[in-house]
Amino acid sequence: MSVKGKKVLHMDRNSYYGAESASITPLEDLYKRFSIPGSPPESMGKGRDWNVDLIPKFLMANGQLVRMLLITQVTRYLDFKVIEGSFVYKKGSIYKVPSTEAEALASSLMGLFEKRRFRKFLVFVANFDESDPKTMEGVDPAKMTMRDVYKKFDLGQDVIDFTGHSLALYRTDDYLDQPCLDTINRIKLYSESLARYGKSPYLYPLYGLGELPQGFARLSAIYGGTYMLNKPIEEIVMENGRVVGVKSEGEIARCKQLICDPSYIMDKVSKVGQVIRVICIMNHPIKNTSDANSCQIIIPQNQVNRKHDIYVCMISYAHNVAAQGKYVAIVSTTVETGDPEKEIKPALDLLEPVEQKFVSISDQYKPTDMGAESQVFISRTYDATTHFETTCDDIKDIYKRMTGTEFDFAEMERKKNDIFGDAGDQ
Repeated sequence: MSVKGKKVLHMDRNSYYGAESASITPLEDLYKRFSIPGSPPESMGKGRDWNVDLIPKFLMANGQLVRMLLITQVTRYLDFKVIEGSFVYKKGSIYKVPSTEAEALASSLMGLFEKRRFRKFLVFVANFDESDPKTMEGVDPAKMTMRDVYKKFDLGQDVIDFTGHSLALYRTDDYLDQPCLDTINRIKLYSESLARYGKSPYLYPLYGLGELPQGFARLSAIYGGTYMLNKPIEEIVMENGRVVGVKSEGEIARCKQLICDPSYIMDKVSKVGQVIRVICIMNHPIKNTSDANSCQIIIPQNQVNRKHDIYVCMISYAHNVAAQGKYVAIVSTTVETGDPEKEIKPALDLLEPVEQKFVSISDQYKPTDMGAESQVFISRTYDATTHFETTCDDIKDIYKRMTGTEFDFAEMERKKNDIFGDAGDQ
């Protein structure tokens, strides 16, 4: 919005950037936040060495957020590392998700003939082009379901599991009976992201995810945006059903449009579920990951008789988010029962022994008011996925609701060149 020439005032009731998805430092603050008595033991090292994400997510190397960061040049303020591996859970053990043809052929996830069929399927996906019927091999992307595509390549249940959940990154199996185009594009995104760096398709910023909102705040400031932390919001001022300002500490900041998360305006949102997240501090890497400093593990739902996948994101001191020799693994999933902690037991079992864990169960909301009349635009709560694709979809949806036009990456490119031009390079 700042780049588009709007006057932007950004207020946050918290004393830190990133609200729900902040990185908490020092470690003492994390203990306080989760009401854990006492202070962290000496063995945890210096409190300041910790930046612990409250909501774990990785960036897809070729995904929408990386595109947004590159176009807006927020990358100037950030450093990324590639996540070392992606793993999938099958019958109680974890296996590396094959990231290359060679790995697919060597993987113990599949038998010999299945590997050939899977390879054929991957080649089909890589060549698939909506505008060229020759690449479709008789698949109608708008009509044929993904279930039928799997059948066409004669892929078995285990392969379908890890393809749908570890490559296409679906959280449930509902996608099987929908047109296959979305799934093909998701697998393409995964493969192209992988092709960029090789070890896995995921990136993670040094010093934690809290660096992302700070990067965007700096960008906004370059274009005249104003940022206020520690600013309590007393009232959202409406006139005739339309927002006209925000009251804070007795003063009213006037505005034509307002963007906020659900916690600021609870009467315009509805609850759509819950997510459990458990932050685990360990002094060892996860077993059977070749001692990786970072990884993702996906536990597909039907491997553990659930409706939603369970995710594990692990990062460590190598990313400047923990003291030397320490690892942070965050388990997350959509809550399905009255005993959420029991639901994530299969994931916690993979992490043993754990030095300290922090459990949070948060409600998820979506807006009931889309903002057309009120001009109040509310984001959705962060979901259980471990990448930013769904969050970016939400950002683009808010953008469209506010401006009436689709978010256009190419237009952002042009705007940036108009404003910075050659002078920006000096």
